[in-house]
Formats: sequence, C-alpha cells, structure tokens
Amino acid sequence: MPIIKIAIFAGGCFWCMVSPFLSIDGVIEVIAGYTDGTQPNPSYQDYAEKGHLEAIQISYDSTKVSYEELLNIFWQNIDPTDSQGQFVDRGRQYRPAIFYANEEQKIIAIQSKENLALKGIFKNPIVTEISQATKFYPAEENHQNYYKKHPFKYKYYRSRSGRDNFLDTVWIKNRLTKIQYHVTQENGTEPAFNNEYWNNYQEGIYVDILSGEPLFSSLDKFKSNTGWSSFTNPLEHNNIIEKEDRSLLGKRTEVRSKKANSHLGHVFSDGPEPTNLRYCINSAALKFIKKENLEQEGYHQYAKDFS
Repeated sequence: MPIIKIAIFAGGCFWCMVSPFLSIDGVIEVIAGYTDGTQPNPSYQDYAEKGHLEAIQISYDSTKVSYEELLNIFWQNIDPTDSQGQFVDRGRQYRPAIFYANEEQKIIAIQSKENLALKGIFKNPIVTEISQATKFYPAEENHQNYYKKHPFKYKYYRSRSGRDNFLDTVWIKNRLTKIQYHVTQENGTEPAFNNEYWNNYQEGIYVDILSGEPLFSSLDKFKSNTGWSSFTNPLEHNNIIEKEDRSLLGKRTEVRSKKANSHLGHVFSDGPEPTNLRYCINSAALKFIKKENLEQEGYHQYAKDFS
C-alpha cells in the first residue's frame, strides 16, 4: 500500500529542479513554487521581496523511493557550496536549502549533508541550509513542468546558466574514468575482449557505475563469445529503459539505466532460451558486487539468490 510523503528542496531556478525527480520511480508529482518567506501569497513578480525562495515540493511513495534517495538526487543537481545563489542566478531567493517536514527528515538530511562533506568532492564547505518547512505556495501554471512546455528555452537556459557544465564536471567526469565517461555519457562502446567483465563469471550482481541501481545478475550471465558481458534478463526490469537507436545503419534497441540515465549497451534477440534475448552490456557502465559483499554493500535483498 502506498505511503505518500512530501519533500521540499530549493536548488536555484525551480525550472531546473523538477525534471530530475520526475524520472524516479515512486515520485508522484513535483510542483514548482515559493517558500520560507515572511509575507503570504507570493507571485513570480514579488516572491523575492516577500522573502521567499524558489523551491520544489515533491510528493512521493516512500515504499518505492526513500527520502535518502531523494536527497542524493538533490545534491547531484546543485552546487551545495554556494549560499548566495545557484550558477548564473544570484541572490538569496536562489540559495540551496532543504526544508524538513518532521524530525525524521531533519535527522536524515543532516546525516546526508555530513556524508556528502566526508566524500571530499568539494574543496569548499557544504553550506546548504537545513530548515523546518513552512507554507509552500505553488507557482503560476506557466512555471509548472517548464521543461516540457518550453523545451528549447529550457535547454538553452540550463546550458548558458553554467549548471550543466558544473554538474557534469563535479558529479560525473570526476567520478569516472575516460572509458566509463565515454560509454555512459557519450553512448560509446568499449573494445570487445578488452574490458573488465566480459569473462567474469563470479557470483554476484552488476549495478550502475554512477547510481548503484541493481541491473543484472551473474545468474543470468552467459558466454556469448562476443567479447562483452551478456545477460538473458535484467535483474530489475524497472531499472532498465529500452529506446530505439538509429545511430548506425538499421535499427537497434539501446539499453539505459533509469536513475542515472547511463548508456549501458543494446539488447538483441539472438540469445539463449528461455528469453532468447542477449543484453550486450559494456563493463565500463557497471560495478560488480560479489555475493559475499552484498550485505555490506547494501544489497542484502539479493543475497538469498546465491544461498
């Protein structure tokens, strides 16, 4: 049975904070709006004068996605070291903030912030504020799902604002090797027979190199003699997105991870029974978790598969 909860985050321009959450399974709705002000009923014309900042309100099913997971997505879409705005947008109305609804969210948010600081990703201190939520006011209809209504303007703004370049550099390029970045972010293909997992047949699961979302299991891996990791089936179908790919002659089906949106590889219909499918996956897009490490790595629910 769904358990609906609310999360409120501020990360600069609210246009840019909506779409990253809408792609997450368990997120029901994301509303752009204003909060934390001193005067009621703000509008786009006067919200800053009334002390508000641009924010988003997320309705989510906590049985499908946790508050911790939402916080991880939040951090990866902002500059948490800037308390005076975000990217090209300057001013306190654009400052990053987390607004907790209860003591449980407060504790989780503080711990998440401390964990981020310990990772040493940023040279400067993490200054994103954590405050108790106050009344949230939905923004005007034109600002809701702006990325869908005005896709060209939205992409142009994101690109010119410096947000995309910052996020790409800090959260992706700094975490990946050259080949990992080429495969996952540029839809590349690694060399056959010269990659980490093509002939790995240890027991365990394969997760996305960026998000850690479970993707494939060694129980579904087979020797395809292609030089790439091959699977008959995903471990978690909900974590896989299949898209038509016409980048080469003919039509293929591309496979991407849902949360990280990483390019993984392609799926073909020349695999063994019972599925007759061959998920041909780049090792550079994956991290392998051995069966004996599943518990400590946080994937305890899959340990029973190898007992």
